[in-house]
Amino acid sequence: MTIRPIGIILNGVTGRMGTNQHLVRSILAIMQQGGIRVSDDLTLMPDPILTGRSAPRLQALCERYTGAGQQLTYSTDLDKVLADPRYQVFFDSSGTLQRAGFVERAAAAGKAIYCEKPTAVTTAEALRLATVCERAGVKNGVVQDKLWLPGLRKLQMLKEQGFFGRILSVRGEFGYWVFTGHVGDQPAQRPSWNYRKQDGGGIIIDMLCHWRYVIDNLFGNVTGVSCLGATHLPERIGEDGKPYACTADDSAYATFQLDNGVICQFNSSWDVRVRRDDLLTVQVDGTHGTAVAGLRKCWAQHAAATPRPVWNPDIDSPLNHFDRWTEVPDATTYDNAFKIQWELFLRHVALGEPFRWTLREGAKGVQLAEAGLRSWQERRWVDLEPL
Repeated sequence: MTIRPIGIILNGVTGRMGTNQHLVRSILAIMQQGGIRVSDDLTLMPDPILTGRSAPRLQALCERYTGAGQQLTYSTDLDKVLADPRYQVFFDSSGTLQRAGFVERAAAAGKAIYCEKPTAVTTAEALRLATVCERAGVKNGVVQDKLWLPGLRKLQMLKEQGFFGRILSVRGEFGYWVFTGHVGDQPAQRPSWNYRKQDGGGIIIDMLCHWRYVIDNLFGNVTGVSCLGATHLPERIGEDGKPYACTADDSAYATFQLDNGVICQFNSSWDVRVRRDDLLTVQVDGTHGTAVAGLRKCWAQHAAATPRPVWNPDIDSPLNHFDRWTEVPDATTYDNAFKIQWELFLRHVALGEPFRWTLREGAKGVQLAEAGLRSWQERRWVDLEPL
């Protein structure tokens, strides 16, 4: 058995998402499972180095997760690491406004590029970064993790089996209460830049990028959007303990038209308390059946099992509307969604296997977010041009 190391530069993973999903649950998890076995003769093994601006934070991460045969290293000298031929892949999980500079430097160094979304805050910039990578001849990809969530994979399975008949509409509800950090409140569980437009924050630029690839891949291509944003909470407490003004949208109410006639509605909010099956639920209604998926579970109701409700507000409903739903069983063992896409990208880099979730695909999400912001500003439907 040959073990082929793949050097990976993990840039900006000291944040919540970078640490938990990319470092711990993806790269370290792959290492702990013994690498990616691609044949009887070959295993791909990640060889990571952490880069960033704060040496104390990087050192703390390395010390926390070094052990059990794993040795993590770090550097604050990104240019030196980019010049090292040991590292083939550059991954960026820094702030959105800083991403372009990092991607350009890594592409110029000939590294394969993998990065978080959104890749930029404007479509023009997202397409420019895709072009930078293409002209440099480097493999590239963008995180589109929700495609591998167990709940959405079960929706896709039902669709492929013809369960829905003709799909009529899709309803998505996403969000949870993000604490403001004021006196008497709990500490905020998201970074303050998320709520400042000048720092690249806002739920529209964040979540409409997700909804674009989810909708395009599962239900049909988005052709138009009507979106209303809101900044419901005007002030929060920052990491320094001081109040700051929220200049970015923290909630979005969007309707999407698809090329096949399906209508999608997605509400996204950091100011909503959850009374539903999960932090994200997606309901798909079709002529033959309906299914509702959370992050991991999915429930279905066929036309033959659909009850006949009668409107009568003067009495308690005789129907329990949670009855007559069947949970869709696990068809396989579902791994972490981020880890699955990481493994696909590393196979793409090392073996040339297909990987279609490129920076150009990621630009479509930025396009939808930009159109959503424009729709809100101009209070009208905005059509999307093909990219």
